Amino acid sequence: WFACMNPHSYAVAKKDSLFSEALLAADWRIPDGVGIVIGSKLTGGHIRKRITGYDMFVEVNQLLDRTGGSAFFLGSSTPVLAKIATRMANDYPNIRITGMYSPPFVASLSQAENNKILAEINNSKPDVLWVAMSAPKQEKWIYENIDQIQARLAGPIGAVFDFYSGEIVRSSKTFQALGLEWLPRLVQEPKRLWRRMFISAPIFLGDLIKRLVSGR
Repeated sequence: WFACMNPHSYAVAKKDSLFSEALLAADWRIPDGVGIVIGSKLTGGHIRKRITGYDMFVEVNQLLDRTGGSAFFLGSSTPVLAKIATRMANDYPNIRITGMYSPPFVASLSQAENNKILAEINNSKPDVLWVAMSAPKQEKWIYENIDQIQARLAGPIGAVFDFYSGEIVRSSKTFQALGLEWLPRLVQEPKRLWRRMFISAPIFLGDLIKRLVSGR
């Protein structure tokens, strides 16, 4: 499974030990944030390109469509999942959707609900499990259940369900190329995203500066 890394996930993981464990346990950490790319360049790393959760969604689905693979969608609301199913049928007609499940919007799933979700997934045995419960809940859920999930790949992709269904308009390619995809989203969803830009981003930047100054 993969996890998307950005300054916000970095900042949250500093205070959430389970989330930190989950990120470190992922098979791949995707540089989904221009801050990660900049940080890598400044500290002598090798990351030179941002790869978003949406990029992963498109590339993997293209592969599944070419090979006649299958996918399960976990997260968001029933209306959003219905829109995704309709669009998937047009965009990727060769992908078999083995199931869709909208979990309750609660901080923590009950054991009974969790068992029901796992049963829904495993009974259908998808090639790919797409999860959109928002971070850090989605990463922690995969981390805690990965040994019981019968899928070849699991990907927590957060807002991608809303983007793909058309519920939220994704920033233009110009903003994406400039590393400013967050700006139009902040205008659209200020209550949900202000913390990322005005708390998490400064924490990440502060730690990056400390590392550069220390020479580590």
